[in-house]
Amino acid sequence: MAARPQVTEIHSRDNAFVKELRRLSQDSTAYRKQAQVWLEGDHLCRAALARGLAPKVAVFAQSVWPQAPEEWVLPAGKVIVLADALFDEISSLESPARMGYVMDWDAGVQPQSGVSTVVLDRVQDAGNVGSILRSASAFGFKQIVALKGTAALWSQKVLRAGMGAHFGLHLVEAASVEDVQALQVPLIVTSSHQGTLIHDADLPWPCAWAMGHEGQGVGNALMEMAQHRISIAQPGGEESLNVGAAAAICLHASSVSMLRRRG
Repeated sequence: MAARPQVTEIHSRDNAFVKELRRLSQDSTAYRKQAQVWLEGDHLCRAALARGLAPKVAVFAQSVWPQAPEEWVLPAGKVIVLADALFDEISSLESPARMGYVMDWDAGVQPQSGVSTVVLDRVQDAGNVGSILRSASAFGFKQIVALKGTAALWSQKVLRAGMGAHFGLHLVEAASVEDVQALQVPLIVTSSHQGTLIHDADLPWPCAWAMGHEGQGVGNALMEMAQHRISIAQPGGEESLNVGAAAAICLHASSVSMLRRRG
């Protein structure tokens, strides 16, 4: 049986660890400087554990620590117990979850070639980005390549919207158009009112779907690179779909096409 990790109780808001945790929770890009991410709440923490990830630090509010399940505690390198008022102050949630993990984060993740990918081209809304990550994971995509200008993938808002999808995906940030060229899979772009209708398209697999900026769509550089341009039928007459909704439709269509090919 694994030994229980070292436990440290903290009651001061001026403690160095508390200051670092506050930045991770409240600054959307602090994880890039600290090379750590903060997962608040048992849902995200359980999702990480289910993927075999081990937290560097497990953090519990003092009131919940005595009832903390062993399976949440034992994988951690160490445990920090915070006074409830401190945990509430750090939390970015309206109703603090009273537990979380600090995980190491690797800034040097490079794109993988030949795998099913979603390219995010300056998608700025954190909710949309998290929603797309969930769809990508659900429909068998393995990688997210986020171009510069896209919302920070490991920010608290994206993590919450992703609902654990992060841990099943290879996530690349601050990518360039050259990185997309090196993926070595067909690039598919979406367009509001031009291109082949998705229900008529012969979609390749593996592939890379490019999802663009909420207002401007996919940029010209990716448009010029694309092997396929796809549109979604909108008989109701709306000008365009939310990028998160469009991504779900497109990725599901690719998944169905892949399953049909397999048999």
